[in-house]
Amino acid sequence: MNFSKINRITHRDIGYLIAGMTIIYAISGIALNHKNDWNPNYIIDNRTFSTEINITRETLNEKTAREILTSVPGDLKYKTFYFPSGNFLTIFIEGGSVRINTLTGQGTVERISKRPLFYQVNFLHYNPGVWWKYFSDIFCVSLILVTVTGLFIVKGKNGITSRGAILTAIGIILPLLFLFIY
Repeated sequence: MNFSKINRITHRDIGYLIAGMTIIYAISGIALNHKNDWNPNYIIDNRTFSTEINITRETLNEKTAREILTSVPGDLKYKTFYFPSGNFLTIFIEGGSVRINTLTGQGTVERISKRPLFYQVNFLHYNPGVWWKYFSDIFCVSLILVTVTGLFIVKGKNGITSRGAILTAIGIILPLLFLFIY
């Protein structure tokens, strides 16, 4: 077997092996690149309401807190409550919290849930443990191997000795330019 055939086989087999992982990392990478535009891990739903129940720091107990939750839209499961400051009451519920201004009765229900698919793939992108770190290292080495073997697949005017060399150089220069400009 010659170098060219071994190179193509290596490129093909490693490429197939890492195709799914590349797609998962790419989706997660795009989501994380835009985390200032949206929360890629959680869906946060805020809804306002008002209550007529008289609430004071002195009279509030678990029974009253549960009664307040029955006047709030949605099926809210009570956990605990506290007054973070002044006239503001926070009642913790499963999957979120309820905040109420005790003077006005105006409140907000905040529900938090994991964003399907993105939460899971972002968890992997954040490198959750020692074994995943080694898996990620192997994945990165595989990406390098696919890239290097890919450089030598095409021959002639579109190969690495001509057009391919120019495009590869541009691919190296662009991120370096960004680093210098940014």
